Amino acid sequence: MSEMPRADRARARESASPSTPSTPSTTDCGRGATGPAIERVLVLADSEKPEVRGLLGALAPWLRTRVKTVAVEPDARAFYRRRAEAAGRAEEEPPGLLVVLGGDGAILGAVRAFGATPVPTIGINFGRVGFLASAEAGHWQEALSEALEGRTVVEPRLRLEAELKSSDGTLVRGTALNDVVMTRGAFQGLLEIALKIGDEWVTDYRADGLIVATASGSTAYSLASGGPILAPTMQDLVVTPICPQALSHRTIVLPSSGSLSLSITSASGITTLVVDGQGFFPMRQGDVVRLRRHPETWPLLARPGEDFFRRLRERLGWRGSFEPDASPARAGGPLEPDAGGTL
Repeated sequence: MSEMPRADRARARESASPSTPSTPSTTDCGRGATGPAIERVLVLADSEKPEVRGLLGALAPWLRTRVKTVAVEPDARAFYRRRAEAAGRAEEEPPGLLVVLGGDGAILGAVRAFGATPVPTIGINFGRVGFLASAEAGHWQEALSEALEGRTVVEPRLRLEAELKSSDGTLVRGTALNDVVMTRGAFQGLLEIALKIGDEWVTDYRADGLIVATASGSTAYSLASGGPILAPTMQDLVVTPICPQALSHRTIVLPSSGSLSLSITSASGITTLVVDGQGFFPMRQGDVVRLRRHPETWPLLARPGEDFFRRLRERLGWRGSFEPDASPARAGGPLEPDAGGTL
């Protein structure tokens, strides 16, 4: 296994440290090189997918010829449950790399399981879309070779801390990589939700619910509800109402430097707070959710050259033109004026 030059390792440590939230540069969207050689790898597999089971039989032996210690969890969901049950107990040293075989849901489960100790994570995509998983299944050997040799890049992803304070004083806490969603029950009327930034009141929403998403979550439920797409390492938040009654209520983008609070001012039944589509907590009128930026970003790994915008083009089906070779920008040619003399 080749080792990075000393100067490259120093630059990698500076750019890839997960302990300090990073501010993305204007040229590389906050991506940085990975660090020194990896000795311990944990493979988490969503083996409910037959294609994942097929790949696991080849991937595990391949890794064991290249890494000192390899642990394989063929049932990722069961592993996540065991981690949750063991919360607070003494744990062994975390692995140097998490390899997740599955879709974005499997990656969210891994982030949830190791929430207190961020671990560099690379996803091999077996989902329908897979914005968090940067490597396609057909290129797993190339992707893992890049990760083990320190040639992948880190996309430091913002996380959110959520604190639900019930009207009876009960406190519930959770952490989200993607989003925190407040949603009404299937057979109740619209919610009325007040949004504040710090002590400053922003507006009251009358809607089916409200989504607060990170840049990672901007391509998930928020996008389906009409929200914008943020570059993945942006340290901002997207607040998107779900089916608002007032047409003037639109998505807003807010800095993550301050705290947000969402309070239910009116509800005709039980409301649900959903954290990353995995944690579900009942809410009632008068309950308040406070959101703040988690002090540590999550080190999600991406393949060099497989940038986020390529993922968008491929997985959302974007095309520059309906004609295969008609895009001047793609072809590298000059832009020509139209018949009216304008570009």
